[in-house]
Order: sequence, then C-alpha cells, then structure tokens
Amino acid sequence: MSPALQILAGLTLLALFGWYFLAAGSARKRLAGLLLTLFVAALCWRAAAPPFDLLDADGRLLERGRLRLGLDLRGGTAFVLRLARGPGEAPLSPAAQERAVEVIRARIDRFDLTEPLIAPLGTERILVQIPGLDPTQIEAARLQLQRVARLEFRLVHPQSDALCAEIDAGRGIVPPGYRRQAEPRQAAGEISERSILVQKIAALTGDRVVSAHPVFETRGWGVVLRLDAAGARAFGDLTSAHLGERLAIVLDGQVQSAPVLESAIYNGVAQISGSFTEEQARDLASALENPLQTPLVIEEERSVSASLGLEAVRGGVFAALAGLLATFVAVAWFYRLAGWIANFALLLNGLLLLGAMAHFQIVLTLPGLAGVVLTLGIAIDANVLIYERLREELAAGRPLRSALGTAYEKAFGPIFDAHVTQILTSAVLILLASGPVRGFAVALALGIACSLFSSLLVTRTIFAWALDRGGLQRLRLAPLPSPSRPLAFQRHARTALLGALAVAVISLGAVAWRGRGNLGLEFRGGDLLVVSAQPALAASDVRGALERLAVGQASVQLERQSDGRDFVQIRAPFETATRLAQTLQDQFRDRSPKVERLDRVGPLVGQTLAWQSAAALVAGLLGIFVYLAFRFETAFALGAVVALVHDLVAVVGVFALSGREMNLVFVGALLTVAGYSVNDTVVVFDRIRSLRGAGRPGRPTELADIAIQESLSRTLLTAGMTLLSVLALLVFGGPVLRDFALALAVGIGVGTFSSIYIATPVALWWGKEFVASCAPSQ
Repeated sequence: MSPALQILAGLTLLALFGWYFLAAGSARKRLAGLLLTLFVAALCWRAAAPPFDLLDADGRLLERGRLRLGLDLRGGTAFVLRLARGPGEAPLSPAAQERAVEVIRARIDRFDLTEPLIAPLGTERILVQIPGLDPTQIEAARLQLQRVARLEFRLVHPQSDALCAEIDAGRGIVPPGYRRQAEPRQAAGEISERSILVQKIAALTGDRVVSAHPVFETRGWGVVLRLDAAGARAFGDLTSAHLGERLAIVLDGQVQSAPVLESAIYNGVAQISGSFTEEQARDLASALENPLQTPLVIEEERSVSASLGLEAVRGGVFAALAGLLATFVAVAWFYRLAGWIANFALLLNGLLLLGAMAHFQIVLTLPGLAGVVLTLGIAIDANVLIYERLREELAAGRPLRSALGTAYEKAFGPIFDAHVTQILTSAVLILLASGPVRGFAVALALGIACSLFSSLLVTRTIFAWALDRGGLQRLRLAPLPSPSRPLAFQRHARTALLGALAVAVISLGAVAWRGRGNLGLEFRGGDLLVVSAQPALAASDVRGALERLAVGQASVQLERQSDGRDFVQIRAPFETATRLAQTLQDQFRDRSPKVERLDRVGPLVGQTLAWQSAAALVAGLLGIFVYLAFRFETAFALGAVVALVHDLVAVVGVFALSGREMNLVFVGALLTVAGYSVNDTVVVFDRIRSLRGAGRPGRPTELADIAIQESLSRTLLTAGMTLLSVLALLVFGGPVLRDFALALAVGIGVGTFSSIYIATPVALWWGKEFVASCAPSQ
C-alpha cells in the first residue's frame, strides 16, 4: 500500500471511530459500527493474507507469507555482539557503533542471503540475525563478525636471520624497537614457521585500502590490495627507501608473509600470499575492505535449523487451531446463539491480530505464537463477563434490549480494568525485556487491543442489528448450577491463608535448595546444543564422547519432539558447543548427526538478563499496585498484589520441585500469570464496589461473599476456557512451549484460588475486618 493510501486509510478509520462514538441514535451507531467493522476487517485481510508461505505439492513457493517469522520459526542464526573497550577507556561513541554496524552489514552481504538484520542494541551492542544460514556457514559468519582485519606493514630487521640464530643460541637479545614474531613458510606442500624480527611501530597501516579481491597463482590463493592515492604514494616512498629489505605484512597481529622489496611500488597495489583456501581468501578480502575500528565480542548466539523451525510453526498453528476449536465448542454450548456471536468475534479478533502484526512488520517468534494462542482465552474472557451479566439481567426479568444494554455497561468496568493490567505487564516486558520475551509481549499487547475492539464493539453491533433488523426477541443461555444457600467463603479465610503460606514456604525452600540449578541458559550463561541423528543417539553414547573431550561440567538429556523424533539436548560450558558438535559428527558419522539448535550466552549477558527480568517483575507489580490503588482503594491494591505474589511464588515452586529451568520464556509466562491473576481479582473487587454503590446492606465480609458467589460462574468458566487454549499448547506446542503452558496452567489454578481466598481477605484485613471475617455472622 502506497503512503498516500495509508494516510487515506488512517483518516477513514479515524472518521469511522469518531462517527461511532459520537452517533446519537441507535440506527446511526449501528451503521457506523458495521462500516467500522467491515473496514477494519478488510484492511487486516489485505495486510495478512496469506500469513504464511504458500507451497505447491512439490514444495515450491507459490506466494510469500505476509508475516515476518523469527529465526526460531524459519531457521537461522542470531548473534549479539558487544563492542569491546579496555579498562578505563572512555565510553564508545554512537558513531563507533554505527561504523561497526555498516562494516558488519558489508561483510554479511557476501553470504548472498535474504533479509539479514543488523541493528544497534543499546549503546554498546549489535544484533545480527541471519535467516537461512547453512550450518557449514555458521563458523565462517562467526569469524567474519569478530575479525578486526587490522592490516599493517612492518619493516624486518636487516640482520633478522642472524640475530634470531644468536637469540636461539642464547648469545643475543631482541634489539630495541623490534619484536620477535613467527613467519609462516610453505615448502613442498608443508607449512612451517621461522622467527623474524619486525619493528614494533608499523610503517604503514591498512586504513588506505579501497578494494581487495582474492587471486589464485602458482603459490596458491592470496589477496590483492589496492590503496587510495595517498596510500599509494606512502607505499611507494616506503618501498623505494628500503629496496633490498624485507617488509612484513601483518594481519591482526600475525605475520602473513615477509617478501623482499625488489623495486619501488607506486601503483598502489600489494599482495598478501599465504596458505589460504579459496574461502579463506574471500573472507580475508571482505574483511580488509571493511575493517573494524573496535573489536567485537560475541556475547550471545542462537541457531535453529529450518526443519526445527518448520516443526515449531506446525506445532504452534496446530495448538492455536485446537485451542480455537475447543473454545468454540465450549462457548457455543454455554451461550447458544450469543456464543456463536462471540465465536465470530473471536475469529475476527484473530484476523485483526494477524493483520496488525503484518502491517507493522512485527516479527512473530515462537513465544509470540504462544502469546497469540493465549489471546484466545483472554478475548473470550470479556465475552464471558458480558454474558454472565446478561444472564443476571434476564433472570431479573428485564427485556432483552434493556438487559443487553445494562450487561455491556456493567461489564465495561471490569473488562477495561482487566485489560489495562494486562497491557501494563506487556508494556513492562516491551520496555525492559529483550529478544523472545519482547516478541511475546508485543503479540500479547496487540491481542489485548484487538480483544477490546471485538468484544465491546463488534458483538454489540451484531446484537444491535439482530434486535432491530433480525427479529431477535429472546436469548437462551445454558443453565448453570447454583448453590442452594449463600456460601461463606471468608469463614475459611484463615485456613486458606495458612495453606497459602505453607505453599509459599515450600516453594521458596525448593528454589533455595536447587540454587543456580533453577536458572536456564539465558541467566547463568553457557552453551545449549540440540542434535538429531538417524537412528537417534543414546544419552550414554553422548556422555561417553563428552568425557573423552573433557569440556568440563555438561548435562545430557533426550528431548521428544511433537512429531515423535528424539533429539539429544546438551548443556555445556560457554564456547564449547562447536567442539562438541564436531566431535559428535566425527564419532557418529554413520548416523549423520545434525545440529538442530545452538544457543550460546556469555556470563555477562546472563547476569544482565537476570537483572532485567527481576526489574520487569518488580516494575509490573508496582504498576499493577498503583493502577488498582487509583481505580479502587489501597486495601484492594494490597490484596491483589499479595495474591499475585503468592501465585508467582507457587508457579516458581512447581518448576523448582519438578526440576525445570527458568528462562526468558518462563519470565514471560510469570507476567502473564500476573495479569491473569489480577483479572480474577479485579472482577471480584468490581462486584464489591458495585454492591457498595447500590447500597446493599450487610457487613463487608458478607458483601465480599456475595460478590464472590455472584462472579463465581464467570471465574470458573473463564478459567476453564482459558485452560482449553493452554492445554492445546501443552499437548501440541512442542518442548519449547510446554514449560510455558505448564506455568500458565498452574497459574490459572492458583490464580482462581487466590482471588477468592487471599486477595479479598487481605483487603478486608487491611480494612480492619479480618477478625470478623473469620467468625460466623450473626
């Protein structure tokens, strides 16, 4: 879409929104809602169709998908590079980072790959994502990214051979201003080294190189350099002044060759000869044309094979479809015609989400795909709130039109509050997190915004047309069982709080007992290698190979994929995965081992990510507390945060007790649990506020019990329907999303418990009602 059309579409969208919210009559609002829904749906369809690549029966590409897939879904390699500076050196300037980005881009271009991403990350780091990188090219890319390519020309001492012989015999010393280095020599196909004395100060540097290209001659592959005009003059003066002497060509501190200067060279052409292969010569030529002014260090590396990425896409899409189908059936069963209207809104919600991600070029990662699946449960929660309010209004004998209007008005408050708390946690993740967790947060935030549109505007517009033009006169909802007498939830508050305290103590004890074993690769640093083979490798075979390699502490476990394949997962010390992969490929050559995934995280990055994650959690809790204190009261905010902390501690405890690791995706799951837990609590608190506002007689504890009982059906229905999506992730999402789904499943269970037995009692206790709440009412 051209910029002019984009501006026109934006203005039209703004005008339709304004018309809808300002329309006075029901007919105009109904028409504005219909036009707005159709226009938004058309825009998103145009932006998202088709979302994924379309292939024919032979696997040939028919049409490129509109969604940008992350490397974990399409395969490739990602590096996080840090610009190295010595102790005491001044902070690097933005210009140095920009220069490094341009140098890396020029070097990566030689791999002839599509859509590489090279972008600054903070002030001292650079993110490099290279999709479709062949495993054989990963090591070459790694070397290219770190190679400084500092070229120097240094004069060799005229009596270098004699002085080196005396030094070797113990009768001489290195002359002042010189240093001893090794010069590689090739004779009869064999490479050897001999010592030479070169000047410490370079006579000329390679910053005057304007072009470099590989060349093949009788001595093998080399690189021909061309200098600019100033460099050519300086090189000519240098060679004419030292005829008959040797000039060492030094690259990154290593002598490549030291030829004798037989004539003055004023044409600005020099040649580096050595024992290069063709690939090495091409890499060197690219590096010399694009030298780095500041050394780079690889702090983080992640590689995923294309086959593993395709399997992740299939698993995620299948989980989304399974969760969607299960949710459809449940909603239609409980709410009949109204349920089908909610299902249509849910489909439209998915279209809006995909369209927004495609239009804004948001990269969809595997955690982001989990966020998309999770929004199915979040989106249906708003409809459940509305329909349960509708059930109450119909039970009170109100006409359908009046009942619908009242249901939407009463449900708006808790829907808005619940979605704002979710957006707060997403915003915290987007601001403080990085990588896959940020992708998850972006998908979740977009899903929440789409949910508000589809549940509040689209469904209400459909009901308006059905009432005015469709002849809708009555709605039937499936009956729900209700208790025969009021339930005294607060009577058991003390017992529940003691039980919650015991769970927290056990959970924290388990975390303390495991120590660093709780932390995943991202937080403690190290290498993660996932290898497939045909037939599959046994864990004992891999452990034997690792013991012979002596790489230090390493763990091996088998990992079953959703398609039935068995992968070997190896966790090892930092910068050992490459050697491990090569050893396995050499030792088990008959089984054709293949590297499916390689993650490498430096210790410094692990510490940084751990602090970022802790800051994200604290900031999320603080934001929720401030918002609830503003919307309700301090007592309610305190109760919500205490319940939320209990839920998070319980989820962490389950992972610690089950021996699972906590990684960045787990942090995203924790913040999602936080948002979900607050949703339940907000609904209960909103009911208490409504009862107070209506002047309902009764003590605070009695009003709390009434509020919990009135919202209990919504709580259980929402928990059950969200669990359907989570269980789909748990069963079909694959190993990466399985732990994510487990954390959400546990969080949903404890969140339902805490909203009833922790949040409300703590709020009452803060309001000096705790003692009374534990005694039966008179």
